[in-house]
Amino acid sequence: MTMIQKTAKSNKQNAMAGLLRNFMHLVFPPVCAVCRERLDFRSEQSFCRQCAGSIIYLKKPLCRTCGMELIGEEDRNFLCGECLRSPPTYALARSLVRYQAGVRQLVQKLKYGRDTSVSGGISAIIDAADLTEFTDCRWILPVPLYRQRHRQRGLNQATILAGLFFPEKKQNIRPDWLYRKYNTTPQTTLSGFERRNNLAGAFAVRSDNGLQNAKVCLVDDVYTTGTTVRECAATLIVAGVCEVKVLTLARVAVPQRGRNR
Repeated sequence: MTMIQKTAKSNKQNAMAGLLRNFMHLVFPPVCAVCRERLDFRSEQSFCRQCAGSIIYLKKPLCRTCGMELIGEEDRNFLCGECLRSPPTYALARSLVRYQAGVRQLVQKLKYGRDTSVSGGISAIIDAADLTEFTDCRWILPVPLYRQRHRQRGLNQATILAGLFFPEKKQNIRPDWLYRKYNTTPQTTLSGFERRNNLAGAFAVRSDNGLQNAKVCLVDDVYTTGTTVRECAATLIVAGVCEVKVLTLARVAVPQRGRNR
């Protein structure tokens, strides 16, 4: 087959794929992943204009360790006050977007509503982000739920996110290597001091795995105070992991320490 014939065949296949996509959109019109408003059948977007405008990506400058947004020159590379006072057990933490408006709805639909249809919208957010800082991680470990809570919810949102973050490394995702030893009070109901005490010793690592001297990416949905991922990272380090990096979809704004605009 000549190059011209190959090009013609490829163009024909692309045209057929486009026609099929348009037909499917006519039969099943695309809707916004957040508000479910119907989109134009030709749209390749996952969000309506209003919901798309509510999704705000974290911008530099960021704390070089915990990834919190800071105020200052974009190329500054410094630590926030919290990381200076109490260095985290992990090496690096990054979040993609602020936990507000549309992003909050996406997370809550997945987390509490078992609505995996939001995966397309979450993937669209991830596709626009740079995850190169995590390419050296050998294993991807979702932050675990206690088994009873997992059964109640029907899924672990961190495991779903791990697959969306690293679709090409699904064989490296290990949702059962890190586990919760007991059922803790939900962190969202507690103060910062109570959060730290609530999770002390709550996590453990299953034996006979490949964590020794490995670099690990720890995945969760939302970074709030960092208590959960700090405790998980400490557990992994004790188990022999050489470095833990944390990746979350969203981050809660910290008043007067991060960006407020």
